[in-house]
Amino acid sequence: MDMTPEEFKNTIVMKNTIPSHREKKYPAKFIEPIPLATTFDWRNHSPSVLTPVYNQGQCGSCWAFSITENIESQWALAGNQLTSLSMQQVVSCDSNDGGCNGGDPPTAYEYVVSAGGLESYADYPYSSGGGTTGSCSFNSGDIVAHIGSYTQINEEAQAQQYLVQNGPLSVCVDASSWQYYNGGIITTSSDCGTSLDHCVGITGYGTAESTNYWWVRNSWGTDWGQSGYLQVQSGADVCGIAQEITSATGA
Repeated sequence: MDMTPEEFKNTIVMKNTIPSHREKKYPAKFIEPIPLATTFDWRNHSPSVLTPVYNQGQCGSCWAFSITENIESQWALAGNQLTSLSMQQVVSCDSNDGGCNGGDPPTAYEYVVSAGGLESYADYPYSSGGGTTGSCSFNSGDIVAHIGSYTQINEEAQAQQYLVQNGPLSVCVDASSWQYYNGGIITTSSDCGTSLDHCVGITGYGTAESTNYWWVRNSWGTDWGQSGYLQVQSGADVCGIAQEITSATGA
């Protein structure tokens, strides 16, 4: 919070923003709607399918954190042990994305598929917090989790169904107004654009004072927001949250 807006833009969010409203390469298959509870959050699941909140530091690596966290949850929901996976592998080894300058979940998932999977965080820990992408040190013999592909979801109502039926989601947003967030729901009346410069995760949803919202997991540490989470109004594409909704498949 002690950064200037320009410093925040240049070190925390992605320099390379993501185009919105793109054609979806792997759109989600039709999901049979089910009755939904008024509140839901994967943080309440037992056994846990969410790792603790991470801190990306002064590197625009949110895209790698977002897909790695998603794969962690998908891997656990597939019946495997919940394991912290290596976002550093994605940051340093995905040559189609820009490391600390930014990246895009679809190409990041494609990297993970082509690599055969991800190493654990313990074997390949995060080291880019100071702003350096780093060179690739991936060892295929240390892979502990893998995916088959990924899917892209079209809109928020479908995302809510997919979230409940399949697990947490990766989303990309305009986080330029999030620097000083410390609680409450970011709504349509908030100063929030739609230039996708940050990727995060959705773990649940709820309603407060007649406003429906998403629970969003960030990667700026637990000192930020609500222990690393925030609430964003749902159903209105606030901060561009509906523009790029994805999830790994085939874990």
